[in-house]
Amino acid sequence: MTEPPDISRRRLLSLGGAASTAGLVGPLLSPAEAWAAPGSDKVPRRKLGKTGQDVPILLLGGGAGFDRKFDPRIVEALRYGVDYVDAARSYAGGTCEAHAANTLDRIKAKDKVWITTKSKDHSPAGFEQNVNESLKQLRRGFVNLYFLHQVNDPSPLDDKEVFKVAEKLKKAGKIKYFGFSCHDGNVAELLEKAAQRPAIDVVMFRYNFRQYGDKKLNQAIDAAHKAKIGLIAMKTQGSEAGIRDAWKKFEKTGKWNKHQAVLKAVWEDERISAAVSAMDNLTSLRQNIAAALNKEKLGVFDRESIRRYADATRAYACDGCDHICGAALPAPIKVGTAMRCVMYHDVYEQPDKARAVWNELPASARGISSVDFTPANHACPNGVDVVSHMRRAQEILT
Repeated sequence: MTEPPDISRRRLLSLGGAASTAGLVGPLLSPAEAWAAPGSDKVPRRKLGKTGQDVPILLLGGGAGFDRKFDPRIVEALRYGVDYVDAARSYAGGTCEAHAANTLDRIKAKDKVWITTKSKDHSPAGFEQNVNESLKQLRRGFVNLYFLHQVNDPSPLDDKEVFKVAEKLKKAGKIKYFGFSCHDGNVAELLEKAAQRPAIDVVMFRYNFRQYGDKKLNQAIDAAHKAKIGLIAMKTQGSEAGIRDAWKKFEKTGKWNKHQAVLKAVWEDERISAAVSAMDNLTSLRQNIAAALNKEKLGVFDRESIRRYADATRAYACDGCDHICGAALPAPIKVGTAMRCVMYHDVYEQPDKARAVWNELPASARGISSVDFTPANHACPNGVDVVSHMRRAQEILT
């Protein structure tokens, strides 16, 4: 293997969108070498709420999965202090945890990297079983943080048995901290409830440039922050369904492309500890690291570019508020999930993931072929053309 190229801050900032993904990783690094690579800067760190732990402001998301044998993104992330891997039982067809462990074992970093993983089963018994299964897949005695995955119903946060299991797992040393992730239309409600649950240590929630002025959401973030809950932003890119490569139309007024600019906007919110990003290739990883390393704040024109981009793509971005458009429909269709699947298929070019997420829904929620979605168009507060997107969902998912 050849030696890695110069990836100093100046080099990183010059990479832009044209960085090559070939030959970017040199000889395998030990954890100490990875974290103390000569001349490499480290991504800033912040306290993660009541955990009191320092985490990098950029987290390596595992939603896109990892290479089965060895993933250079993990090593490259470690070189710049991104020593936090966000996994889940369901990611990449259930392979995410084991594949991440393969790389971490190979560089002898498994017990020194923060690992978060998640359970889609929110029942007390199912949650505990998934924790044990995660530990087997990770080949690790504990995980730093365990989430109830994709909470969209507040009932698990009212289940005392769930919190008893979480406390039991903490005492057994299997998990250090506990929380949940959420990205549907009731994020604000769930954050408010989390603020009233002392057993919740961390929440990972959808937060992007389309929501910065949302009063209800900001009040909920304030409440959770006051309760010392660690807050991690996800879905920060605010991607659109049906417009492939829309990000290329972002009006670049300074050095930042759309992906970097919206991350920097999130990091300027001091209530947020970190942002997680899937970064499915080395180019996007390095671009995000470059944005994190640079301490320059966004300027007025950068923010105006973000606002204009949000306005121009608003009608293609679903906020997942199924309780609004769904109430206007005669069937229990999950419009938000359908649009997310269209995005996976058309924008991210992940057809297998799109169909897997879609097929997890009950049959009654997938019966889109016989439904008139015109009432949902009228109900959507953001003017999303639900009819067109559901027509596309029928083409690719059913």
